[in-house]
Amino acid sequence: MPPIDEARVRREALRWLILLTLNNARPIGAYEGPILAVAQSEYPDATPLELRRELDYLSARELIALHKEPGGKWFADLTRHGTDIAEYTVDCEPGIARPKKYW
Repeated sequence: MPPIDEARVRREALRWLILLTLNNARPIGAYEGPILAVAQSEYPDATPLELRRELDYLSARELIALHKEPGGKWFADLTRHGTDIAEYTVDCEPGIARPKKYW
């Protein structure tokens, strides 16, 4: 059995946590501060850089709309596809630790 890649598990779980947070922030979206606070409730050592890296990843997959303001703040909102992933209405490709639907 290969060893568990803990960094990968953390990245993918953080991506799922971001999607859930933004799903709960709908229809407004959220700045990175509140998203980081939620991430730190699960991973107390989560950093703003780590969060931004995962926000960029989700943006590249077109699951979130990411607005980088000139003042340095980032604002995120779910796209239609991101909402579908969070609501389990479409399949989730690898890279996000979405739990299997049990209901």
